[in-house]
Amino acid sequence: MAQWRSNAALAEPDVLPTRDLLDQTIAEAAAWLAGRQAADGHWVFELEADATIPAEYIFVNHFLGDLNPAIEQKIANYLRRTQGQDGGWPLFFDGEADLSASVKAYYALKLVGEDPEAPHMIRARDYVLANGGAASSSVFTRIMLALFGEVPWRATPWIPVEAMLLPKWSPFTLEKVSYWSRTCMVPLFILATLKPQACNPRGINARELFTVPPEQHGHYLSNPTGTVVGEALLRFDRVARKAEPLIPRVIQKAAIKQAVAFIKERLNGEDGLGGIFPAMSYALMAMHTLGVGKEHPDRLVCRSAIDRMIVERDHEAYVQPCMSPVWDSALALHALMESGESGSDPTVANACRWLEERQVLDVKGDWAVNRPDVRPGGWAFQYRNDYYPDVDDTAVVVMALDRASSDGHRHAIDRGTEWVRGMQSTSGGWGAFDVDNEHYALNNIPFADHGALLDPPSADVSARCVGMLAQIGYGREHPAVARALRYLHDQQEQDGSWFGRWGTNYIYGTWSVLVALNAVGEDMNAPYVRRAAAWLKARQRADGGWGEDCATYWPECRGDEAKASTPSQTAWALLGLMAAGEVGSDAVQKGVEYLLTAPRDGGKWREEYYNAVGFPKVFYLRYYGYSAYFPLWALARYRRLTSGDPSGRTLGC
Repeated sequence: MAQWRSNAALAEPDVLPTRDLLDQTIAEAAAWLAGRQAADGHWVFELEADATIPAEYIFVNHFLGDLNPAIEQKIANYLRRTQGQDGGWPLFFDGEADLSASVKAYYALKLVGEDPEAPHMIRARDYVLANGGAASSSVFTRIMLALFGEVPWRATPWIPVEAMLLPKWSPFTLEKVSYWSRTCMVPLFILATLKPQACNPRGINARELFTVPPEQHGHYLSNPTGTVVGEALLRFDRVARKAEPLIPRVIQKAAIKQAVAFIKERLNGEDGLGGIFPAMSYALMAMHTLGVGKEHPDRLVCRSAIDRMIVERDHEAYVQPCMSPVWDSALALHALMESGESGSDPTVANACRWLEERQVLDVKGDWAVNRPDVRPGGWAFQYRNDYYPDVDDTAVVVMALDRASSDGHRHAIDRGTEWVRGMQSTSGGWGAFDVDNEHYALNNIPFADHGALLDPPSADVSARCVGMLAQIGYGREHPAVARALRYLHDQQEQDGSWFGRWGTNYIYGTWSVLVALNAVGEDMNAPYVRRAAAWLKARQRADGGWGEDCATYWPECRGDEAKASTPSQTAWALLGLMAAGEVGSDAVQKGVEYLLTAPRDGGKWREEYYNAVGFPKVFYLRYYGYSAYFPLWALARYRRLTSGDPSGRTLGC
C-alpha cells in the first residue's frame, strides 16, 4: 500500500511554529467544521458565481410572467453591491468588468424597476457602450436578449432542434459535447427553434445598450477560434439558417418530442436538470413555450429546483449555479480525519453513511454511451444527479471511505473504483464526467464562443484518480496507473507547474499532481518533481501565503503578481510542498505561520477571492467551504508530519 512520505533526508525546520497555537487552531477549526454538519451527516456550503446567475433568475421570472418582487429586490441589492468601480460587473471578486455579465446585470436591474438614469445605471451603460454594446456580448447573452425581443434571432447561432435526430456518425451529436453543454443545449434547441417571446409583463427593453439599433446590426456571429474551419462553419450557419423553413414540420415535431423525452428523463426531481441552474432555467422556459401548464408536475418540480438555488439574507439574495454537498462532505471528512477524528467517531461515521447512500449504482447515465460495459458506481457533485456522476467526486469519496474504514465500506469502495477505472480516457487521463470527450473540431461552431463545449481529461482530475488507486493498493506498475503517470508527466507546464481545470489555477493543479505522485511512490527527488516544488516556492508571497488570480486563465496574464494571499491557495501550496518532501523547508514553515495568524471567524478563514473555475475565462466560482476545510487539512497534516508520524494512514489526497 502506498504510504505518505515526507523525505526523511530533509531537515526539520529550525523553529517550529508554536505547537500550542497549532494545536489550538486545529482544535477550533475542527470543532467549528464538525458543528456545521447537518443532522443526517452531510455538509454543504454556499457556492457563489458572478452576476449572471442571479440576473438570469430575474430573466426567467419575467419570461414566464411569474414575478417574485421580494426576492428580485433582494437580488437587485446584491447586483448593486457587486458592481465594479469601472461600471461593469466582474466574473470574480476584484476582477475586471465583463461585457456579457454587465449586460445581463443592467437589464435585470431595469426589469425589476431600477431607474435607468440612476448614477450606477449610467455608469453601467457607459461601460457597455464603451466596450462595443450589447451586440458584442456572448452567445448565451444574445440568446436571452432574443427571447426578450431585444435582438433578432439571427444574432444567435443556428441550433435547430432537428440536431436531436442526427445519427451517431455525424460530426455533431449530443454525446460529443460535455454534460453541461448537452443539458443546456437540448432545451435551447426547443427555444431557438420555436423562437418564443418573453411575457415581459412590464414591457421593459434595453435598446440603450446598443451602439446601433439591434435590427440594423450587420454581423452578430463571430468565428470562435479564428481558424479556417471556424470560418467555414460560420458560412454554413448563414446558409443553413436560410434553408431552415424547408425542413418538414413532421421532422421538427419528432425532434421536439425527442428533446422533451431527454429533458423529462433527466429532470432529477428537486435537484434539477443536470443539477445546474442554466439547464434548469432553459428547461422551465422550454416547458412554458410548449404550453406545459403551471401546475403540471414536471413544471412544478423544475420551478422548485430553481428556487432551491436561492441564498437569501436579510437585505440581499443571490442564486447559486449549483450545490456542492457531496464534494463539501467528502473534503470536510478528509480534513477532520487528518485532524485526528477516527472512522468510529460519530461525525465521521454519519458522514460516511450519508455518502454511501448517494452512490449511483442503478443508473447508467450519459457516460455509458462511450462505456456501455462499465457498471455504475460513481458519486455526483450535487445531492442527486444520477445521470451525471463526477469522476473527481468519486475519487475523493472513495479515498474518504477507505480512510475511515476500508472494511466497513468495501462494497462502495470497490464499485467506485471499478467505475473510475472504466472512465479512464485513451490518453491515460480522466475527464470530469465523460470518456474521450475530445472532439475539438466542435470548438469551431459559432455556438462555442465560451470555449467550454467539451470535457477533456485534465491533470487535476487525473491526479485525484491516481491518488485513489494508489491509496487502495494499486502500484505504479499497474497499467491504468502507468498510463496515467505518463499522461501527468506530459501535461506538466514548462515552468514545472500543472494547469488547474477546476480550481484556481496552477497552484491547484500542482498540489493535486504532487500529492498523487507521492501517494503512488514516485521518486520525489526526480527532476520534474523538484521543478514543481521550486515553482511553488518561487510563488510564495512576502506574508508567507500563496495567492493566484483568476485572470491567470488568460495566457497573457499568467505569471502576474497575485493581488493577495488566500487561505485556500496557501493550503494547497502547503499540501503540495509537503508531498514533495518540503516539510522542513522555510517555505512550509512560513506558510503555516500565515495560516495560524490569518483572520478567521471561528473555524473558517476569511476569504473573499474566488478559488475555483467553472469554465476558464468565462465562469468562476467561490466555494465558501474551501477556506474552512483546506486550511485545517494543511495544518493538521503539517502537525502529523512534524510530530513523529511521517507515514500515517495511506493517503492519496
